[in-house]
Amino acid sequence: MTEQPAGIETNYSNIVKDLPQKVQLVAVSKTYDAVTIERVYNLGHRVFGENKVQELVQKYNELPKDIHWHLIGHLQTNKVKYIAEFIDTIQSVDSRKILKEIDKQAEKYNRKIKVLLQVKIAEEDTKYGLEPFEAKEIFSEYLNGNYPNIEINGLMGMATFTDNEAQVRNEFALLKKLFDELYAQKPLSILSMGMSNDYKLAIECGATSVRIGSAIFGSRNPEN
Repeated sequence: MTEQPAGIETNYSNIVKDLPQKVQLVAVSKTYDAVTIERVYNLGHRVFGENKVQELVQKYNELPKDIHWHLIGHLQTNKVKYIAEFIDTIQSVDSRKILKEIDKQAEKYNRKIKVLLQVKIAEEDTKYGLEPFEAKEIFSEYLNGNYPNIEINGLMGMATFTDNEAQVRNEFALLKKLFDELYAQKPLSILSMGMSNDYKLAIECGATSVRIGSAIFGSRNPEN
């Protein structure tokens, strides 16, 4: 069982007070057990983010059904079927292939699945994501009626993990610029950028949703 850090309630309350009213908080609960997650749930929070499908499904089965689950980690096509029935938002759409599979699985459950296009803005090679031109092409296809069982609500991106604030600001600005370009074609609601270490800067740069885990729940185990 995950060790339950003290001060989760205080951490959460301080962050919520700090966030502008229009900014959504996705509490990133990966690696934390259901008991720990319930501590934040009991404060009235309902939006949680997970990285891995298997862990997400397990927690979906263990926790209350009014939670809005967001998948924020890289998603393989063969795993979509396990979450298609209940997932609220898939933030990590990083290819046409995965988008087509989400569309296919959503149709089976007669629902529309909300997604964000994940755009590669970091200089690090390890980050997944679409190139900006690919995101524009996919969005154009969506506007033309492709992917009828999904709803593109916005964009997601991860900045380089660095102390260089200017670099991070530039990367966030790149995503905001693309968001504005797409918004001009069809209004979007979510610009998801910023995590525990850089969410305040992300909000300055226009984020409408932030993904915060360790700043709420405490440090994760190194292997996670």
